[in-house]
Amino acid sequence: WEDPALDEFMESYCKVLLKYKEELSKPFDEAKSFLNKVELQLRNLCKETPTTATTTSGSYHSTDEVAGSSEGELSGGEVEASESHESSAPPRAVDQDLKEMLMRKYSGYLSSLRKEFLKKRKKGKLPKDARVTLLDWWNTHNRWPYPTEEEKMKLAEVTGLDQKQINNWFINQRKRHWK
Repeated sequence: WEDPALDEFMESYCKVLLKYKEELSKPFDEAKSFLNKVELQLRNLCKETPTTATTTSGSYHSTDEVAGSSEGELSGGEVEASESHESSAPPRAVDQDLKEMLMRKYSGYLSSLRKEFLKKRKKGKLPKDARVTLLDWWNTHNRWPYPTEEEKMKLAEVTGLDQKQINNWFINQRKRHWK
């Protein structure tokens, strides 16, 4: 039962699958590497000893490097840990100091992540009272549903929406109405 065409097809198919596996594994390996670096930075920051480190984090260890990222870029800036955390300090004070130190060190990185997240997040539906107001305007002007710039500004004031939202609502409403 030898079929050279089938054998050749299966070999090329296996190569394609291997290529897909490599492409899909790369982001996962980069994420593991990133987590290892963050974990190392947190250990250094908290000055943990190997006996107090968590054992569950061992599953993230990888020797891969995050492409194009240095330790400084990942941390968003360096802030040295202060030596004021004595064992006599109350746990809440130590926690608060640690939180403040982490916020100083990673605030730039966190704010850039927040901006990126907000950029990608969908806005969702407009508030119901704003939609009702816009629909009322639409129904009274259905012969010519093109508000002037002045009318758009008034609608924006009344609804609490911005100019772009008003414009987009009217564009979408005309599309919905004329289908």
